[in-house]
Amino acid sequence: MSDFQAPAGRYAPSPSGDLHFGNLRTAVLAWLFSRHTGRNFYLRVEDIDSERSSAESAQRQIEDLQMLGLDFDQPVMYQHDRGDAYADALSRLDTYECYCTRRDIREAASAPHAQPGMYPGTCRDLSEEQRAFRRSELHAEGRLPAIRLRAHVKEWTVRDFYQGEYTGPVDDVILKRGGRIDQAQAGDWAYNLAVVVDDGYQGVDQVVRGDDLLFSAPAQAYLADRLGLTVPVYIHVPLVVGPEGRRLAKRDGAVTLREMLAGKSVEDVVSQIAESLGYVGVSSVQELLEEFDPAQLSREPWLWTPQQPEGF
Repeated sequence: MSDFQAPAGRYAPSPSGDLHFGNLRTAVLAWLFSRHTGRNFYLRVEDIDSERSSAESAQRQIEDLQMLGLDFDQPVMYQHDRGDAYADALSRLDTYECYCTRRDIREAASAPHAQPGMYPGTCRDLSEEQRAFRRSELHAEGRLPAIRLRAHVKEWTVRDFYQGEYTGPVDDVILKRGGRIDQAQAGDWAYNLAVVVDDGYQGVDQVVRGDDLLFSAPAQAYLADRLGLTVPVYIHVPLVVGPEGRRLAKRDGAVTLREMLAGKSVEDVVSQIAESLGYVGVSSVQELLEEFDPAQLSREPWLWTPQQPEGF
């Protein structure tokens, strides 16, 4: 059972590097929406990908968010501690083993009538004899199969603050990744399962994130429904994009907080975040919270330029 009773929002970065301006802006928005609506606000470190995550990166991200003035309700959750909860959830779902390699999936997805980005169900209806054969093949290679959800719907509808009702496709998402037998570990849990289980555990009923993730909401909401969890209200916000119109990344220059602080103050950075949200002359997140009006947020991506404003 969860000890988290109050409605909540959260920010859940992956600790694979320093947060850039786009990440920071989304974090501020998540905090604003939570505090504006009287919710708790949690920080969750999504470190189940052990190959890309590091404790040092997580600590730097926490420090950066605190420098901006964001406060979090305790505790800070680390997904690497949550393996038992994910295993329990997995045991309560209709699942099947998947023996496909990434190449298998790419080739199946390129076949006529395949739906782009969706798993075509290659392993869904294999016979027991076929499964035993494929399992033995993988075992001989020193590998474990992935575990997929057996979805019983093709689409699902979610509620988004800006989009309204949004209906999107649902496929047999991976819940536990495959991998080498000698390297199997808690980090094999897949994002789609972990995020849903953790949101349910923490009482998160409001999810603020970039609008590039809207497509994944129906499958996650369906999974929450299968687990008997409250489906959150989603708030998908516009991204920060670089000069080429693509999602902001490190290739776009000095975009992390620590890089920006080499020549500017924290107040300058907060002011730029506020200006990107439509508020001029604001230099603290508390001031921003006092003025924040969700209805006024632009629905268009915000273009990052190093010279904006005044010397950035």
